[in-house]
Amino acid sequence: MSDVKSRFRLERQPLDLRFRTVTLTAREWIAPDYVRVRLSGSDLAGFDSRGSDDHMRLFFPESSTQSVDELRASPSREYTPLSWGEDWLDVEFAVHGDAGVAAPWAAGAPLGSTVGVGGPRGSMVIAGDPDGWLLAGDETAIPAIRRFATLIPADTRARILIEVRGAEHEVAIEAPVAVEWVRRGDAPAGSALSTALSELTVDDRPGTDPFVFIAAESSIMKPGRALLERWGVDADHAVVKGYWKRDEAEYHAPH
Repeated sequence: MSDVKSRFRLERQPLDLRFRTVTLTAREWIAPDYVRVRLSGSDLAGFDSRGSDDHMRLFFPESSTQSVDELRASPSREYTPLSWGEDWLDVEFAVHGDAGVAAPWAAGAPLGSTVGVGGPRGSMVIAGDPDGWLLAGDETAIPAIRRFATLIPADTRARILIEVRGAEHEVAIEAPVAVEWVRRGDAPAGSALSTALSELTVDDRPGTDPFVFIAAESSIMKPGRALLERWGVDADHAVVKGYWKRDEAEYHAPH
């Protein structure tokens, strides 16, 4: 599929890289292993995230910091901004055990705890109108899928596939089509979604010029790219990412 014929393109837009210090002001458990937190503070004035798949870096200092350099030296992880206002920012976390720094903080840090926010440093936006959509991911991709889903016109063909452990881990998502929940049980993360993607045929392609977003554990890359080839979707009209990597806490998703 050539760019000349395509109804849309993915456009990179730079953003001013800023570092902000905010506090944890609210926590809401949406599922047994999925939590939404609200970060608040005047530093969030002017915060912007134009792309549904944007990444910002959250910093978790053990004590108060006096400079940006001190903040940036703190343990950190990347997350997708969910929603925000002039002085607040909501972020969702998949909480799997006590490993790492971010999930335990999201699950149990006292209200009033300090956290740093860096970025996003740039956005990928969809310019134009895809005639179909595929959104697929695991729990870590739910914030991005939420944001992409708001862009889908009601009369456009679309499919949304999300892998979770079981029915009790499914969350409410506003979208013009029903979410297809892929349950992995005790199987490795990403395995059930990989199987679901591998079973999609050309006849399952939504539209002739769809936008495709696939993000989950890094093993999703191979079946995701194979699906693009099977569907005849140009790689530059899709996002296929490993959002995280099994047994590698410091893995960073590509931008």
